[in-house]
Amino acid sequence: MSRVIGIDLGTTNSCVAIMEGTQAKVLENAEGTRTTPSIVAFGENKEKLVGQPAKRQAVTNPENTIFAVKRLMGRNFDDPNVKKDIQTAPFKIIKADNNDAWIESRGEKYSPSQISASVLQKMKETAEKYLGQEVTKAVITVPAYFNDSQRQATKDAGKIAGLEVLRIINEPTAASLAYGLDKKGGKKIAVYDLGGGTFDVSILEIGDGVFEVKSTNGDTFLGGEDFDNTIVDYLLNEFKKENGIDLRTDKLALQRLKEAAEKAKIELSSATQTEVNLPFITADKTGPKHINIKLTRAKLEALVEDLVKKTIKP
Repeated sequence: MSRVIGIDLGTTNSCVAIMEGTQAKVLENAEGTRTTPSIVAFGENKEKLVGQPAKRQAVTNPENTIFAVKRLMGRNFDDPNVKKDIQTAPFKIIKADNNDAWIESRGEKYSPSQISASVLQKMKETAEKYLGQEVTKAVITVPAYFNDSQRQATKDAGKIAGLEVLRIINEPTAASLAYGLDKKGGKKIAVYDLGGGTFDVSILEIGDGVFEVKSTNGDTFLGGEDFDNTIVDYLLNEFKKENGIDLRTDKLALQRLKEAAEKAKIELSSATQTEVNLPFITADKTGPKHINIKLTRAKLEALVEDLVKKTIKP
């Protein structure tokens, strides 16, 4: 009997779970974390990196590191959202023969479904390693506002990864189920989902265990990564004030800053103060330079206040 896995295929991160009895268990990947960056990179000799290894080299190989491909799933090249992506993405988004938005890397063309399939394959491997058996069936979540072609593109990605997609479930519905809200019935609820790359808010109505999405809104270009970038900007400005050196042109320094910013943000969820410590970030005539900046939760809240405000309008 083949086990069914549940996959949250996110814009920024993905995760996989199985049912153990009546409890859902989120599985750790090969790197020992419960979430896997939804990132696929192509190296020098076309080698493919997925997840954390791809994320680690993103700043030094930006044009071949594909991230947030979920925003392109099932979309036409002329879609305004795709146009917005083309302006910000460091990798090349091209028009396919069928007018869909595809990606080009190292001379090869890929559909968004193919890129997502690599992430799904990693989730599948994570589950197989834990279960010690082959997995061929999955349930995958999508945003409530996904249309038919976006849902189909998600199913296609599953198929390419060797998974039969039994169901496509709306993310707010899955969240409500996880909180057991289907048992309470006859209710209207709001689901506020601030993810790594996107923000969604959905109003659901529950009756007789059936979920109806009443309305959905959000911002497909607002998420945790914007919080990280705000911290990076602050660190860059502080370092420039102190040392007169602008690190914005230094790719390796930026990669280290991005990782440190995310780590600091996570730490400030449980601590009221943290320290960003990056020795030998750069050097000039006078010798090596280090970053050592204290960051308090209050400072972080002040820095990201505008971003939080942006979630209230939808």
